[in-house]
Amino acid sequence: MFKNKKFLIFTFITLISVLAISVWSITSKGYDRQNKIILFIKKIIPAHVARSIRETVFFIPNLKQRNEFLKIQVDKYEQGLDGKLFNQTLVKSKNNKKFEIKEFFLPFPRLDTRLGWAATENSKRAHYLEVVNDKVLVISGLGQTIIFDKKNINSKQLKQINIPNNLDSYLQKNNLNLIGIRDLFVDDNFVYISLVHKERKGITINVYRAPLNTNRLTFLKFFETNEYWENYNVFSGGRLEKYKDNKILFSIGFSGIPKVSQNKNSLLGKIISIDKNTSKYELISIGHRNPQGLYYEASRNLVINSEHGPKGGDEINLNFQNHKDVPNYGWDIASYGSPYSGEDFFKKSHKEHGFVEPFKNFTPSIGISEIVSVTKDKNFFNNSNTIFASSLRAGSIYMIETDEKFQKIISEDRLFFKEQRIRDLEFDEDLKILFVLFEHTPSIGTINYLN
Repeated sequence: MFKNKKFLIFTFITLISVLAISVWSITSKGYDRQNKIILFIKKIIPAHVARSIRETVFFIPNLKQRNEFLKIQVDKYEQGLDGKLFNQTLVKSKNNKKFEIKEFFLPFPRLDTRLGWAATENSKRAHYLEVVNDKVLVISGLGQTIIFDKKNINSKQLKQINIPNNLDSYLQKNNLNLIGIRDLFVDDNFVYISLVHKERKGITINVYRAPLNTNRLTFLKFFETNEYWENYNVFSGGRLEKYKDNKILFSIGFSGIPKVSQNKNSLLGKIISIDKNTSKYELISIGHRNPQGLYYEASRNLVINSEHGPKGGDEINLNFQNHKDVPNYGWDIASYGSPYSGEDFFKKSHKEHGFVEPFKNFTPSIGISEIVSVTKDKNFFNNSNTIFASSLRAGSIYMIETDEKFQKIISEDRLFFKEQRIRDLEFDEDLKILFVLFEHTPSIGTINYLN
């Protein structure tokens, strides 16, 4: 009996060691959170055991990796606003498509992974970009604004220029405590931002606007949601996008409040359009959880949005604007994800319960973020209609090729970036490249398709 126990213990330790070595062989070149082997191992090894392995067996390799990262951070701060090119490489997608990747430093604070993805401080370290004619405008989560000539991506430095703005003074004057910027958008010579702040009534999200001026940006409140919640959470949404009829689109998360996404008297869990002259709004869709990506495909009069599911169930949703009703995407009744704890009460089929089925869902979650649609007439990606979806958790850009009518998926591909979180994404038709915002360093990236 004693020998059998010793044998079982020896076998268990051996198995754990083999699994640990297997994990390191996979993660040593960058932790792919979507790797099937990793996902399987995480299911069978308790979290405290995994932490112990990471802190002992992998101590030296992790220390070396940490030192390399800190060296990059030192280089970033020493170069200031130069926007130095620090990485240039060729990368293959899962389906062996070739891309050239460049990374340029941003002068903004980096994401602190030690604090966790839901930390309030990290809410101020989510940064955004926008292509404006021959320039690229970038805003930090704290509200710092910089600009550079987009042609500079063909040199060794972006030569960024700081644009002063009034955000700090505006917040201070109105006794508002900044939680973080949630998006940046430029249209008709106006700069729009969505901003989460805390005030006497609670936490809220609003839209602010400034005339486009490279000498100074003076923001004023453009749209007020009049929605408040008590405690900080990451379910605020906040994406801004172009739309038709002199309007813009604005996505708003459900802010952790049960059933509010189904209530048409609340703006939480909704996508709305806002008139640029009157600031009046109309509902575009309801039943959303946390819409992190938003795109208007004018060629099809189509609103595309992406949103975070709970544990699984990240979605890409299509909303064709050829109807009078307001489509309902099901949250918090239907989801292909599941609760983080307790019984799974979500309806899986959306259609059977009167909701719109997602065009694509991701389980396990990829932490889906911004999306762009590039139709084949833009002559970028294999002469096809492709939805590009960036991800935070999976450190990837997902490439979903569709038919011309956006009715079905033809093929799927994935471009993985080790140790990255991709916050924002923008396609430039002039240069035929994707601009991306890598959150970890942080940095501006460019992606050039070579095939």
